[in-house]
Amino acid sequence: MELDRNGLEVLRREESLRLLATAVLGRVALSSGALPTVLPVNFRFDGRRILFRTGAGTKLDAATDRTVVAFEVDEIDAETETGWSVVVTGVAVEVTDPADVAAARALPLVRWAGGDDRVVAISPDLVSGRRILPGPGPRPAPSPAAARPGAR
Repeated sequence: MELDRNGLEVLRREESLRLLATAVLGRVALSSGALPTVLPVNFRFDGRRILFRTGAGTKLDAATDRTVVAFEVDEIDAETETGWSVVVTGVAVEVTDPADVAAARALPLVRWAGGDDRVVAISPDLVSGRRILPGPGPRPAPSPAAARPGAR
């Protein structure tokens, strides 16, 4: 098992993609109006690309024209302080082939907002993942001063 300098397990591409396929809510990071933004999306990983639906005129429009984006998904168990995170960097494109669009719409891939409907695919060109391992034992409770906002 490979650990990074922070003690997190470094996941292989295959394991990262397997975990990606288990999730349904992720975050797309892109540039909109020359500013970085991160937007939550319902998605599916079909084994070769990340798919999500969006409408025209949304901030996600920036992710429909061969744009390089980042995509992040994670699962955290606050009780055990364990979990994992997967980050994908790839090119986002609108899916326009009628057969591809029909296949994507057949997936359980819902949009939160109404309006017109476009399918976007992100290629998993760069994939990295980390797993948060269980700690060595119980952690001390934070001091009351540390729990107050603005405390040092």
